[in-house]
Amino acid sequence: MNKAKEDNMENEKKLKKTFCSALSVAEDKIDNSLEYNGIPEWDSIGHMTLISAIEEEFKISIETDDIIDFSG
Repeated sequence: MNKAKEDNMENEKKLKKTFCSALSVAEDKIDNSLEYNGIPEWDSIGHMTLISAIEEEFKISIETDDIIDFSG
């Protein structure tokens, strides 16, 4: 397996772990069909908790416009 693919898989694992932790849900609730307000835990407060956790985990800053887009 090449390095880029390994990095991508590792980032996906980190993102899934971040979702589980930030939203306080089991890993089996996290899949590609999950969307904002798709589960009770991912409400507006859960959304901001998740954004903050993603920024912290990946050492990034997400722009306000992008945060709004994530919830649409």
